[in-house]
Amino acid sequence: MTRAAEPSRRTIIAAAVATATATGAAGPAAAATPAARPTKASPSLVDHRAWTSYTDWRSGTAQGVRAVSGARPGVEIAVPAGRTDYTDPHTGRTTTWEYATWTSPVHRLGVPSTEAIASWNARTPAGTWLQVELLGTYSDGTTTPWYVMGRWAAGDQDIRRTSVDNQTDGKSSIGTDTFAIADAASGLRLVSCRLRLTLYRRPGGKSTPTVWRLGVMGSDIPDRFTVPASTPGLVRELVVPRYSQEIHKGQYPEYDNGGEAWCSPTSSQMIIEYWGRRLTPQQLSWVDPSYADPQVCHAARSTYDYQYQGCGNWPFNAAYAATFKDLQGVVTRLSSLTDLETLIAAGIPAITSQSFLKGELTGAGYGTSGHLMTVIGFTAGGDVIANDPASPDDQAVRRVYKRREWENIWLRTKRYNASGKVVSGTGGVCYLYFPAHPDSRQRKALAAVGVR
Repeated sequence: MTRAAEPSRRTIIAAAVATATATGAAGPAAAATPAARPTKASPSLVDHRAWTSYTDWRSGTAQGVRAVSGARPGVEIAVPAGRTDYTDPHTGRTTTWEYATWTSPVHRLGVPSTEAIASWNARTPAGTWLQVELLGTYSDGTTTPWYVMGRWAAGDQDIRRTSVDNQTDGKSSIGTDTFAIADAASGLRLVSCRLRLTLYRRPGGKSTPTVWRLGVMGSDIPDRFTVPASTPGLVRELVVPRYSQEIHKGQYPEYDNGGEAWCSPTSSQMIIEYWGRRLTPQQLSWVDPSYADPQVCHAARSTYDYQYQGCGNWPFNAAYAATFKDLQGVVTRLSSLTDLETLIAAGIPAITSQSFLKGELTGAGYGTSGHLMTVIGFTAGGDVIANDPASPDDQAVRRVYKRREWENIWLRTKRYNASGKVVSGTGGVCYLYFPAHPDSRQRKALAAVGVR
């Protein structure tokens, strides 16, 4: 189960339980349901900017990197800009690395923002890793420090992937993976930003990280305990593998106390396999062969943030999804269930983050301070069909939740906890995983919710 007593680490933490039985579908599919009605995405309180094209990569400031063209353009090390020592705070090892940097042009946020989250898609062969930083300008004309948004590698042999705590300038701070204005009521906002990407490799090596997507999502979601109700507009259910994190309870406790807190990687694995991607026997060879659904264990290990000491780092989950062939992953916010209907209609499921008391979501049977689940469709009455990893076994993962209850707990930014204290909600955070080359219908749906 989710760790309801754990303190929030940002807008909300991500932890819960899930495992699954594959449905037998090797890729995207829809259950037999009435025809889907077109939906129109709602006006956004979110700005999402990503650098993905060869032109994008050529537009930045490069020191030791080169833009690469092809089917999936990116940026990689050419001639390193220099060397530096990095002492891993989680192992104590000091290692010398060659590095090169790419810095984006300044992006003026379409929504002056109280929060921002970076995400990236990359390949990091053995002996390589990367760091993402954000530099922002406030509405008062001053600038932030260069904030570290993540130090990441797909594996855990060279460095321990990590967020960085205790970053603040008094006006803003970084909570694990989220930039946040310290006092939103003051009117101060983030109005523009740049991202800096630093690529590392062992000296003298030929391997290089390759980054295909780098983006930032800024948002200004108003404080609210309730949100307006949307009108149902879609009847469709996608066939998504079902995994429960609960069957992994006690397994690999070094990764956030085992499966009881693996809602995020379990949800990620469901959608990765929905798109037809699979881990190889070699990749899974480290997992105890007596464990069911070993791919969930692998997802937990591959998303674990050694500073946060959990698997719920949002960008780390998106980056993990993008390690699979021709998949992209982004972290964003949506504005209503109409946005989710737009995506489901195009065959794109979503992983959503929410928190609630036990009595606030009929049929859940639990309360949580932060939980991820996978939205796979909508019933004829407009209710939400979700693969909820906080289920006792794979067969029980598919749930139907009341539309109005579910929409409110997902989109609100304020709520009362079990002690009656006002705490925060996620305000519509979700992960979206989709093909590197979406079809026209998928592109249209993603553009409608602000993702390109």
